[in-house]
Amino acid sequence: MAEARSSARGHDIGTWCWHQRQSAPCRVVDRQDMWGEEIYRVWLPAKDAVVRARSTELSALESVEPSIEHVLHTAAAAKLLDALEDNLLLAPIQSSVVPLPHQLYALNRAMSQHRIRYLLADEVGLGKTIEAGLILRELKLRGMARRILVVAPKGLVRQWQAEMRLHFGEKLQHIDPAELAAFRQWRNDEENLWRLHDQVICSLDSVKPIEGRRGWSLEQLNNYNRERFEDLVSASWDLVIIDESHRMGGSTDQVARYKLGAALAEAAPYLLLLSATPHQGKTDQFLRLMQLVDRDSFPDEGSVTQDRVRPFVIRTEKRVAIDAEGRPLFKPRVTRLHAVAWQDRHGAQQRLYEAVTDYVRHGYNQALAAKQRHIGFLMILMQRLVTSSTAAIRTTLEKRQALLDSPQPQANLFDAAEMDEWAELDGQSQVDIAVQAAGWAQEKAEVDLLLNLARETEAQGTDAKAEALLELIYKLQQEENDPALKVLVFTEFVPTQAMLAGFLESRGFSIALLNGSMDLDARAKAQQAFAGDKRVLISTDAGGEGLNLQFCHVIVNFDMPWNPMRLEQRIGRVDRIGQQHVVRAINFVLEDTVEHRVRQVLEQKLAVIAEEFGVDKASDVMDSVEAEPIFDELFVHGLQDPASIEKECDAAINQVRDKVAEARKNSGLLADKHALEPDDARKWRDHPAQFWLERAITTGLPARGGAAVKSGEAWRVRWADGSESLRVCFDARTAEQSPELEWVTLEDPRARAVISELPRWVAGQPLPCVKVGGLPDGIVGVWSLWEISLSAPGFIRKRFLPVFATDDGRTFVPTAKRIWDLLLTEAIDIHGKSTTAESVAWFDTSTAAARAQGERLFSSLLEEHRTRLKDERERARYAYDARYQAIGRIGLPQVREHRRKRLDAEHQARMAALDDAEASVPDLNAVLMLRIGPEPGKAGLANALATEGHLE
Repeated sequence: MAEARSSARGHDIGTWCWHQRQSAPCRVVDRQDMWGEEIYRVWLPAKDAVVRARSTELSALESVEPSIEHVLHTAAAAKLLDALEDNLLLAPIQSSVVPLPHQLYALNRAMSQHRIRYLLADEVGLGKTIEAGLILRELKLRGMARRILVVAPKGLVRQWQAEMRLHFGEKLQHIDPAELAAFRQWRNDEENLWRLHDQVICSLDSVKPIEGRRGWSLEQLNNYNRERFEDLVSASWDLVIIDESHRMGGSTDQVARYKLGAALAEAAPYLLLLSATPHQGKTDQFLRLMQLVDRDSFPDEGSVTQDRVRPFVIRTEKRVAIDAEGRPLFKPRVTRLHAVAWQDRHGAQQRLYEAVTDYVRHGYNQALAAKQRHIGFLMILMQRLVTSSTAAIRTTLEKRQALLDSPQPQANLFDAAEMDEWAELDGQSQVDIAVQAAGWAQEKAEVDLLLNLARETEAQGTDAKAEALLELIYKLQQEENDPALKVLVFTEFVPTQAMLAGFLESRGFSIALLNGSMDLDARAKAQQAFAGDKRVLISTDAGGEGLNLQFCHVIVNFDMPWNPMRLEQRIGRVDRIGQQHVVRAINFVLEDTVEHRVRQVLEQKLAVIAEEFGVDKASDVMDSVEAEPIFDELFVHGLQDPASIEKECDAAINQVRDKVAEARKNSGLLADKHALEPDDARKWRDHPAQFWLERAITTGLPARGGAAVKSGEAWRVRWADGSESLRVCFDARTAEQSPELEWVTLEDPRARAVISELPRWVAGQPLPCVKVGGLPDGIVGVWSLWEISLSAPGFIRKRFLPVFATDDGRTFVPTAKRIWDLLLTEAIDIHGKSTTAESVAWFDTSTAAARAQGERLFSSLLEEHRTRLKDERERARYAYDARYQAIGRIGLPQVREHRRKRLDAEHQARMAALDDAEASVPDLNAVLMLRIGPEPGKAGLANALATEGHLE
């Protein structure tokens, strides 16, 4: 039925009219004549707000001229809002990373349950950090998480920071607890300093509790544990992520790392454990790991079965991993040992090597006899230094000499680094600590002699391996027919890095450097320089952490760590997802040395193991840190008795074989059988959500006081709040290719403001008569778009329903959906508008159709709402219980009581809000109406019916 029309003298109460400044219909609720001017109070249904308006701001509905921008904006904004309400995953669209099929699977699995507590156990190299980042983003975008803690081994902290910043724009604040004591003097003693940042990363061993330390009082011990452990656990985290989480398993539940893991697991409602090798062949350790995820599900070892483990594990194997085109993810690799021969001119270097080896044998035997393990570690490092470069051993001998000359008492190695941390340090960090260890009788004389020999060797010329590296680069350039071939060179030690940089630069090579002393920005610049015009990147192990260098496929290991698993980590910098070439890894070793003979035998036997168990390499199923002592022992025994190398290699390989066999035997526990569909990944790569956002914003801004003008690939945007963005893009690929552009996503509040409030369409508002490209001419009728909403205190859900009705009142669902899609992709031509009478009649017909078709959609919203409230109650109780237990570990009774009272109040308020949300209200509103086809009467129903089948 038609609404009251505007009178000649103005707009009567109850009249629908057009608010010109708001570009929206409004209804008059009050009118006043004041000092010769008409003032109205009008209701804006889109904002559900009553505002004051002057008569000059209002016009009759029939005077409104249809706008193509209005049609495009409403169709696109509604499409986007509807997709968001339909559980559209936001993270893949709102980050620069396009998920691979297995990463998308992980995100879908993780978000399918309200209790988001999982072990992410993809095999090595599949991007578990990216998966965790996607889940983190999704939780944040859905408003489910704000306070986030990442705990990772020290060597991976920077990698996490870099990847979260690069791919997701997320900043993780690194907190080194060693700085907390100094910082506390400026803060309240009772203040929890872990609360100062909402997104924090810290190293695993820096925050584990300790039970004692030599020379410490009980008060010092308590303060240490409070700052690093208790305050961390009680800092109210929403999401905790633990990388390399198998190291939390511990040999017993009393191990410090396990205590840390158990406390953090209880302190947050959402938990992600990351590990490629979660089952190291020890069921008790694996049980403790699964108890972190869900203690109730794993009360004892008998509960560790495939059926019970599967719901908590997300795992993809490399052999089934594919890219978005369905192709295998990884290219083959070629690895070879490059033995560098001693020439006559290298006689001094060879004598230095032999002299240091004698020193190492003597020193190691001294360490064994005196049970001084720290001296043993120093000797291992000295041997690796002399095979790295003369510069490396000379620099370290100088430091050692200075220390032995010093009258101060020497530091015990394990005051600086405890045993379980030692194997996680890179070679240079180990040297910096070990060189401070106490010496033995006669060592100073040996060091003096060796240092003189090292200096003489350096003065006589270049190291044999440096010369071999230069020859190799020239040869590789010829083989690959690429004079600008990029080469990644790895070394363990900074002095070797400096020596190589000077040597290659003096021969015309452009060099970039990476080492552990560089911050994130410096590392990023070095990586960009190597991606640009720099020919050679020389990196230490610490510098190479977290590098993604798929654009390079040649890697030279100038020196080799004894642990082959560490070597794999280096090669993994280029042999990773996205590599387009066969990776060539060349491993340097000095000929006729113990290291050469051990390495030859070892690599043959490791290859046999890989073939025997059907794995690419042992490192795919074996943790690097756990393997470290096996290979240290192997090389030391080889140095002490070269004739026993074959036997010692067999002993080491048997240990490796047992560990790999046990890990493979238990891999069935982790089986997460699932199909990977490349179509799903392509759907996200090509998802139109960002296009919908672009169209909604660029067509919607003019009516809101803004503007958008396109120049090339970029838009110049003036936002409704007056701010300007000079060069804007809306999709991830453009942003990645042109990082100078500002990438607008759904997170931008200015963008959300443009799409969030759709104007209402009311009876009597003229319908644009349109022709839609791609739609057969015989399709004639009225198409409308309806917002169906369910609202409750603090909660609203909306879905959008397209409706198409022919002139005789028949409705066709497939046609309605098809028209909506075409409005987003095809050209639209407005060739007229309806009369007021036609508009009112068509509005009434469409309303009846929307009521009938929308009932099922509203019922599903209501059911989802009730299910959500039930889940929210469970989640609230779950989070409350976890945080209540965490507070129980706080040492000070007054603080504990205060925090429990605060937690109780927050919990009661949350539950009361959920009770209020039970009272829900339905609503139905039109947001857009169009007359499809020629003017009324020029085409018939028969044509519409004839073409209906083509649209299903």
